[in-house]
Amino acid sequence: MHNHSKHLPTVREAFLQLMRDLGIDTIFGNPGSTELPMFRDFPQDFRYVLGLQESVVVGMADGYAQVTGNAALVNLHSAAGVGHAMGNIFTAFKNQTPLIITAGQQARSMLPFDPFLFAAQSTELPKPYVKWACEPARAEDVPLALARAYHMAMQAPCGPVFVSIPADDWEKTTDWVVPRKVSRSIAPDPEVLQQVAQALNNAQNPAIVAGTGVDRDGAMDWLVQLAETHQATVYTAPMSARCSFPEGHRLFGGFLPAMREPIVQRLQDHDLVLVLGAPAFLYHVEGHGPHIPPGATLWQIVDDPQIAAWAPIGNSLVSSLHLAIKALLEASTTKKRVPPAVRPRAEPVPADSPMSVAYTLQVLHETRHEDDVVVEEAPGSRGVMQARLPMAGADSFYTMASGGLGFGMPAAVGVALGRQKRGLKGRTIALIGDGSSMYSIQALYTAAQLALPITFVILNNRRYAALQDFAPVFGFAAGEKPAGTDLPNLDFVLLAKGQGLQASRVDNPLNLPEELRIALHAEGPRLIELVVA
Repeated sequence: MHNHSKHLPTVREAFLQLMRDLGIDTIFGNPGSTELPMFRDFPQDFRYVLGLQESVVVGMADGYAQVTGNAALVNLHSAAGVGHAMGNIFTAFKNQTPLIITAGQQARSMLPFDPFLFAAQSTELPKPYVKWACEPARAEDVPLALARAYHMAMQAPCGPVFVSIPADDWEKTTDWVVPRKVSRSIAPDPEVLQQVAQALNNAQNPAIVAGTGVDRDGAMDWLVQLAETHQATVYTAPMSARCSFPEGHRLFGGFLPAMREPIVQRLQDHDLVLVLGAPAFLYHVEGHGPHIPPGATLWQIVDDPQIAAWAPIGNSLVSSLHLAIKALLEASTTKKRVPPAVRPRAEPVPADSPMSVAYTLQVLHETRHEDDVVVEEAPGSRGVMQARLPMAGADSFYTMASGGLGFGMPAAVGVALGRQKRGLKGRTIALIGDGSSMYSIQALYTAAQLALPITFVILNNRRYAALQDFAPVFGFAAGEKPAGTDLPNLDFVLLAKGQGLQASRVDNPLNLPEELRIALHAEGPRLIELVVA
């Protein structure tokens, strides 16, 4: 906490001191003209992380905030810059990542004349994918608006917030802002929690469906104990954006798809379905029939009242996951249940040529270090990844909850930065599809400039595989390719070298183990392009 000096600070001075008090010393940005006054006399105890496009900037901040557990500060240009960033603002909203997004606005004295590069309705543009948006009525109110923005971003459910700041506000005088303590967690209603505990204690064969909220709330260890106490099979919720349960654990039951009928089929032997930290359920295609097996009951615990409100069946408890799971554990009674059958491991695949994705991920699993984390955006290969690249548990895996591409590459930069700040060992492995990587390829430049310990693994199958594989669901004939889904002639080694990274390409499976070992043991960032079938 700073000592309040007797002089009245400028908006800039009050803003910087507020950020220090909140533990924020890093600004992710891509500078524009209306933001320049924010950075005059830039202080030495702050770091500016440059991204070469605004969507990259938000993706980096998202990964950094998820790893550090504190809101990340983002600076964008007005209208056009915010527009560029919207894809990853949408993803941050779906990821429930706390971000303070500021955008430069033209000077207040110019606003009556619709000046060049101003935002006409600055607070409306990022909606509805921010929790709160504000352009303060007076320059003097900017620090207070930022304090409010921080608390709103950090309160459950976390998410991005937006403050538009006119360029001439920074030199005005204002008051220091004393940060306040605000609770970030939601405690469970004791009476409802008792009902959940009773249902769990009485169940013959309970299933737990674990989602992103478990890892985000640091509740993984509690969940493992809860599952072991009840001999409950634990499934990963559809489209979970983080590892929700250790995937090598004997009680792990696999991944639920985002489709109604297969979910019911997978859960058919269970009389209780307890959904933790996830929607019940997230669907990707239209389905029919019941949402859970006949005769089963469903309880959901989630920290977002909106998600609790639209659940089509069952009962919901709104709570932070670490508080609820710990309380459930304390209220648990041991009951003799038959342990579920252990999920079979995938059989090894041979080094065929051309290389299969299964083989490349099998070798990646054998080569990586136990401290490495995976940031993934290869939706066409996700099913293979789930079979061949098991995640260890807490803080081991990150992807986007939105389905919006362009998150993975910059998020890997933010994850690596966040891990550095926390003093964590291991590399960040960015597992990215060839199509996905082209949404935010500029992230390679920032990785190179900061010499971060990241290995970018590009799975190059020369197509938008997820779309081609998904086409039959929408009526395409077997083997029929939707228009615009082939991607020939991309050269990721050249793209990487042009931004300062060492890079290699592998198309011979016999070379893969050694090339991956080199890429995963490098000092700084490396890219390895894997040409797969």
